[in-house]
Amino acid sequence: MTGLLTDVPVDIDRDAARRAAAEELSDPKYRDARPNFLQQIGQWLGEQLEKLLDGLSSAVPGGIFGLLLVLVLLIVLVVVIRLRTGKIARAAKAERAVFGATRKSADDYRRAAAEAVSAGRYDDAVRDRFRAVVRALEERALLDVRSGRTADEAAAEAGVLLPDVATELRQGARLFDDVHYGGRDGTEAAYRALTELDERCRRARPVAMAGS
Repeated sequence: MTGLLTDVPVDIDRDAARRAAAEELSDPKYRDARPNFLQQIGQWLGEQLEKLLDGLSSAVPGGIFGLLLVLVLLIVLVVVIRLRTGKIARAAKAERAVFGATRKSADDYRRAAAEAVSAGRYDDAVRDRFRAVVRALEERALLDVRSGRTADEAAAEAGVLLPDVATELRQGARLFDDVHYGGRDGTEAAYRALTELDERCRRARPVAMAGS
């Protein structure tokens, strides 16, 4: 009889049930099994990231693979921009600059070029003869004295005021770059071409003064 009575469900009121549940959940074994605050935050962040990726992957053609491709392209774009505008780009441009930290006069560059030719150093002769061309244009105020200007920039700027020699200026800049930046050997022909360019630039009249 006693066994039958214990098998019969016992009805308890709502407050008693709440107290019984609270007592059960207060057991340390439940508290130890529950994740701590940092774990809950990490779990929440993981869920949010998963939702974000799911949303992006559904919006990008190709699903998650399409999303990864887009991310890779964005990374490549950032790298390219940094290469073109960052420290690497500025360092590369500095290496191609016509002048270094100091400037000589145009005549000093012409003498240095002639001495280099006498010694058979046509690399230096080409560099210094083109520098003589650019420095002479600065001395005539046809180019402003600006650090970091490349040979192409000097040729383009000077060619606007001296259109009669614009083509030769571009060719001279290419000769300078080939030796100074491209690693090619200077030649006697290149030196003579730059010597002629120097003389033509000295005789040329800027378009702004043509009518005076």
